[in-house]
Amino acid sequence: MDGVQQYYAREAQALAERYESVSFETVHHDVQHLLPSPPGRAVDIGAGTGRDAAALSRLGFDVVAVEPVSELREVAQRLHAEAPVTWVADALPCLAQLAGPFDLLLLSAVWMHLDEAERGQSMQRLHELAAPGGRLVITLRHGPPPGDRRMFDVPAEETLMLAEHCGFQVVHVGAGADQLGRDEVHWSTLMLQKGMS
Repeated sequence: MDGVQQYYAREAQALAERYESVSFETVHHDVQHLLPSPPGRAVDIGAGTGRDAAALSRLGFDVVAVEPVSELREVAQRLHAEAPVTWVADALPCLAQLAGPFDLLLLSAVWMHLDEAERGQSMQRLHELAAPGGRLVITLRHGPPPGDRRMFDVPAEETLMLAEHCGFQVVHVGAGADQLGRDEVHWSTLMLQKGMS
């Protein structure tokens, strides 16, 4: 287990209280109206405490939640026991345990943990997993990294260029403040779409 996963394992309960204090609708308000219409298959990659996976399930998607940290999966399954979500232990860049295609792929607060080489591999794998016309939502954290985790401030422009190189088209680019009230942190939200052919 690398340092990032050790942090999330150690802080699982505290993180659950923070993450669950903000709703899916608040975090993803600028792209919610652009999500594909259910029913369909959705995957929440780096699902953490399960907030977004459970919300997508309530919207009518058939949801797979991918989370490599067992402590977070246990918290999520306890908090959202009523949600019919399939949990998978896996991680980017390979996602070897995951089988597509998916109509919606969500990566919320995940991309910043991947280095440049991993980001290239990951984007290609996400394109493989997306259904024709499938949509990918990525949130990007901007601001100084905390001292206890490996984290990269990845520019939206770099991510968009990589996505287009891998075959995605840009649907939406948005920016916003941190929903947890951290003044030094802000976010970009990207929605991308795989071509129909």
